Order: sequence, then structure tokens, then C-alpha cells
Amino acid sequence: MIPEWFTHNRLYDLARSGRRLTPWWGVIIIGILIALLSQVLSLPVIIAEVLLTGGVLEADKVGVSPVVSGVWLSLLLTVSFGALILLTWLWIRFYEGRGITSIGLDPQRGLFLYGRGMLIGLTTFSTIVGILAPFGFIAVEVGDPAHVGMAALGGVLLMLIPGWLIQGAAEEVLTRGWMLPTLAVRYRPWVGVLISSLFFAVMHGLNPNLSFLALLNLFLYGMFAALYALREESLWGICAFHSIWNWAQGNLFGLAVSGQTVSGGMLFNLMETGPDWLTGGAFGPEGGLATTIVLVINMAIIWWWPTVDTRPRVPEPISVKRQG
Repeated sequence: MIPEWFTHNRLYDLARSGRRLTPWWGVIIIGILIALLSQVLSLPVIIAEVLLTGGVLEADKVGVSPVVSGVWLSLLLTVSFGALILLTWLWIRFYEGRGITSIGLDPQRGLFLYGRGMLIGLTTFSTIVGILAPFGFIAVEVGDPAHVGMAALGGVLLMLIPGWLIQGAAEEVLTRGWMLPTLAVRYRPWVGVLISSLFFAVMHGLNPNLSFLALLNLFLYGMFAALYALREESLWGICAFHSIWNWAQGNLFGLAVSGQTVSGGMLFNLMETGPDWLTGGAFGPEGGLATTIVLVINMAIIWWWPTVDTRPRVPEPISVKRQG
């Protein structure tokens, strides 16, 4: 049975509030252009880093503090993904004719939904680590003490704020905030979910150490994120979930984030020791079966969790007997 929130949703109503809706081919083309242009706009940060530090700082470069490497990567994420948010908003504002809040960023209950999303995201990724650890598929890695634990706390926090917070929000704004409801309204809800999820997966197609299972999990994450946003009828929660998920991978547990080692240090320095098909190997947990299982379970929970109507009840009208 298809739940009502999937077919009739406030995010759809907000998408209809503009002057026009972008067709599917325009969504794909504009989405690609926005993603590419946002990376071009981040080139000044890369050039400045090379000129001031002598090169792009590696995550575990000896002699470079987590704060310094965290500042540069956080700045890069802020500029490139901040540009992605700006470019998406410009398209929505001047072509579709609606405001930024119409993509699910209504400030009402925003703080609550964001906080809950961070808690759910942290719990979800910790569950993946918790699945692997008891079987010995996660182990503590020996590394530079200056990049681990309290010594790295400054860099770890800098990576979360503003780096990952903006990065996670930007990808959600583009795919689940704009693409999903636009396509759902113009065509069908499942079209919006499918195309936005495929776009999200393909957008990560050039990441290093990508495998078929990793690509599948990226698609499944897109499906999960779409259902999450639709169920809450808001973008706040999934923005927080996405940001804290990436931060937990790279800077809390010290694992690869979509195939990439991140800067800023880590609170725990862990590594995968089990089979790649289960742990994700060099791509990180996102490329393993443990993540597949957790994402599928989460989607099932969202789909079948009972809906509670919290809207205020309207008193029944009092019938007045006509006087003869």
C-alpha cells in the first residue's frame, strides 16, 4: 500500500507555488551545470592553498596540524558547496519563480527537525560500525597521535562547522530539495525519487575506489534520503543527517568518506579489516553490504511507520434545529 504522504506531500505543493516547473531533461542538464560550476568557483581556494602552503595538504601529512588541514578542507567545502546552494537558489528564484523556503526550508520546526536529523544520522552510521566491530572487521589503526583524539579536537570541530554542515545541506538542496519535488509534481512521485537518486549516485561516479556495490549504496542512500524528506515534508532533517553521516565517517571514526580520506584529524582512528564486500574496503563503509542492510531497513521503517495525525482537530459544527 502506498502511503498518502508519498502521493500528496507539502513539498509537492511548495514546488507548485512557482511560475513554472523545469522538465526532466532540464533538471538533469541544469543539475550537471550547477555541480560543475560550483567546483570551478572553488578553484581560488585551491590556488590560495597551493600558494600559501606549497601544495594541497594531505589529510595525514606529517608536521601539519589537524587545525590547519581542517581549515583548508572546511573552507574548500564551504566555498564549493556554498556555491552549489547559491546556484540552485538562483535557478529556483529566477526561472521557477519561488523562494528558497519552497524547497522544504521553512523555519517552522526547523531547529527541532535538524537536531533530530543529526541524532538519527549519528545513530545510523554508528550502527554500521557496530555491525562490523563484533566480528573483528573494524580495528584500531596506529597513526600520528597529533591527528587522533583530543589533540585533533580543533580540526574535528572545524570540519563539522562549517564544512560538513554546508556540504551535506548543499547536496540535499540540489537533489531532494529541488530535483525530487519538481519531477514529482511535473510527472509522478516515483519519477522524482528515481531520477534524483540516480543523479546523486552518478554525481559521485568519479570518486576514487568506487565499486558496483558502492554505486548501488549511493543510489540506495538517495532513495532513503528522498523518503526521509518526504516523510517529514521538510529538508531540515535530511540535511542534518547527511552532514553528520559524513562527519562521523571521516572525523569521528577516521574512515574513508566515499573513497576519500579527509583532513582535520579524527577522534577515533579505525580501519576496515574484513572483506571489502562487507566493509567497503578503500571506499569506506558506504561501499559495503553492512551499509546496504542498514539503508534498506531504514527505508522500510520510514515507509511502514504508522502516521500520526498531529493536526489540531476542528470541532464538529453544532446543528441548530430550525424553529417552526
